[in-house]
Amino acid sequence: MTLIRPPSEVGDASGPARRPAAGRAVAVLVLVALAALIPLLGPAAALRGTGEAAAPGAGGVALLRTVLFGAVCVGAGELFAAGLARQIPGAPPVDPPRSWTPFAALAGSVAALGLASVVATGNLVPQHLADIDVGGLYRTREGALALLEVNAFVVAGLCALSRRPARQVWPLAAVVVAEALRAHPPTEHSPLTGSALTLVHLVCAAVWAGGLLNVLRLLRAWRTPEAGAALLGRYARVAAVLLAAITATGVCSTLRRMPPGTVLDQLTTTAYGRTLLAKVLLVAGVAVLALCARLRLRRTADPLSACSPARAEVVALGVVVAVSALLTAVPLPIRW
Repeated sequence: MTLIRPPSEVGDASGPARRPAAGRAVAVLVLVALAALIPLLGPAAALRGTGEAAAPGAGGVALLRTVLFGAVCVGAGELFAAGLARQIPGAPPVDPPRSWTPFAALAGSVAALGLASVVATGNLVPQHLADIDVGGLYRTREGALALLEVNAFVVAGLCALSRRPARQVWPLAAVVVAEALRAHPPTEHSPLTGSALTLVHLVCAAVWAGGLLNVLRLLRAWRTPEAGAALLGRYARVAAVLLAAITATGVCSTLRRMPPGTVLDQLTTTAYGRTLLAKVLLVAGVAVLALCARLRLRRTADPLSACSPARAEVVALGVVVAVSALLTAVPLPIRW
């Protein structure tokens, strides 16, 4: 596999060149639609037979948080991939792919606004505009964090459209910090420790998923096998560290939520445990795909054949993002 388009993809503007692009667009839309089913239908499936009650609008909240997490991944990954590309000697002097960050920031701001409306109605799904107490958002910690996320995405979008798009790292960081604080309210035992673990987990996950997506986009734009292989190899080395950090923080967070003696039981008897188990299995599958890509990169005659498992890895990471969002919408486990 190389980054040079085969002859069948080269033609006039209305001919064969458009068919592969249209096919890719349809495939992306189908994958997005399927991924949306995970947060929408996931709460009911995870809660079945557990005796737990779902929060109002859990499916909608999980879907909005999926969009929010995805927007962070796109923005953080674009910055990370651009930084890696600048370190590659002999990188081709071509224009980078069109930035997706403005669109991601717009989607993120809409999702954050939807989540803020839920907070403004006392964590209930608003039925009418009159149900939303906008002023009440300023009087609660959760409401203030929700407003911070809305404003941060707006600022990130403006930064992405400016002459210095790298500045969007600060509003994106604000979103991640707000999510880490939201996940661990002051009533929780040692909330700052939990927030710190979640912060590291989210940052590493966003860079891993979004970075791979944008690295593959860069490879397609470069069409230079040598530079492309160097970029993919550099990303793979960083991704190994990110996976280790994600695993360590995930284990620590799990043990904080579920004491060691109850983990195995709660993984099958609670909605949180079932969702967590699904996420662990998915991450294990992603790790296998990453290992396959690394082996191809180092041992095959054509290193860029690693792009095939890398593309599958991106799809699997998208599913992991959706399951992670679902994890925030199901009831927290009981500390026995």
